[in-house]
Amino acid sequence: MNGADKPFLYTVILLVAGGFLMFYSASLSLFAKDTSTNSTLIMQGLGLLFGFMGMFAANKVPYTFWKKFSFFILVGAVVINLIILVPGIGMEHGGAIRWIQIKNFTFQPSELLKIAYIIYLAAWISKARDKIENLKEGVIPFLVISSMVAILMYIQKDTDTMAVILGTGVVMVFCAGMKWRHLLLLLGIGALFLGGILITRPYALQRVTTFINPTKDSQGAAYQIQQSLIAIGSGGAFGKGLGQSVQKFNYLPEPTGDSIFAVAGEEFGFLGAILLVLTYLFLVIRGFKIATKAPDSFGRLIVVGIVILVAVESYMNMSAMLGIIPLSGMPLLFVSHGGTALAIAIAEMGIVLNVSKAKQRRTKI
Repeated sequence: MNGADKPFLYTVILLVAGGFLMFYSASLSLFAKDTSTNSTLIMQGLGLLFGFMGMFAANKVPYTFWKKFSFFILVGAVVINLIILVPGIGMEHGGAIRWIQIKNFTFQPSELLKIAYIIYLAAWISKARDKIENLKEGVIPFLVISSMVAILMYIQKDTDTMAVILGTGVVMVFCAGMKWRHLLLLLGIGALFLGGILITRPYALQRVTTFINPTKDSQGAAYQIQQSLIAIGSGGAFGKGLGQSVQKFNYLPEPTGDSIFAVAGEEFGFLGAILLVLTYLFLVIRGFKIATKAPDSFGRLIVVGIVILVAVESYMNMSAMLGIIPLSGMPLLFVSHGGTALAIAIAEMGIVLNVSKAKQRRTKI
């Protein structure tokens, strides 16, 4: 890691170490229920192992490598996401097919699609930078690329991931200089598409209605948010202490997954929750600082895409647990259960670190 941005690296390590400690604490509820806790911890451990291996490898590989093979990376990610639709390969859970299962291990292809989309979009924008303000050569190609991703996520019934990926893409083209009127056009198209999803997918509409009136069905659709708010509120200013959460036992759904921020709020209190929010914020700010000093537009955009992805996913999770936005299935990156998301998120940090080293090499020349 010589030459890499140390504050960014240390922040990643802090989030990962603290996240695993929080994950283990939340897992105590699984021990109490005696339900596949060992396999859950093993999957998280493997996510950490492969993640750090990926981070060290990505830190060594010049970031320009990803630009050279961006098209093939995107095609590969699309093919893998299509493979899960083949009977006998894709695993169904909760009415959606989003995973590939190999014996006792599962893999979520959409996590690959996220980074593949960012890499390809950064490469395309860096080549078409002078045309990004043009409707025909900027907006329409972006819509084509993004529509392909949206269709894949729609088939997988993964509205949250769709929103995260497309939201990240919009921020990237905004940073590249797309005109405001074109951005408003994209947002309008996105709003129409979201409206179509709410009409055709009852579960998505239910999330919105529950958000508007969370007390309407406190034992049904609103149960998770109600229990989350109870957990966070009962933590007070300083929390009950590590491992002392009550809500994670038989109350909070998925305490190691979507609800892990509520467990953190109960055990570490308001101050602990604020510290976690600020740590993610520092990671994003530091990432933007690295982006501003990148040697070229591709390096700048790939860093922007990665840190925006981390910010959107993480703050969506925390905001949903606080009742600020409708419930989502987004993980709290570096903390929540999900070996695939954890491994790829840590590996992505290696790309950012490599860009930070390139900035320093350029400064010395």
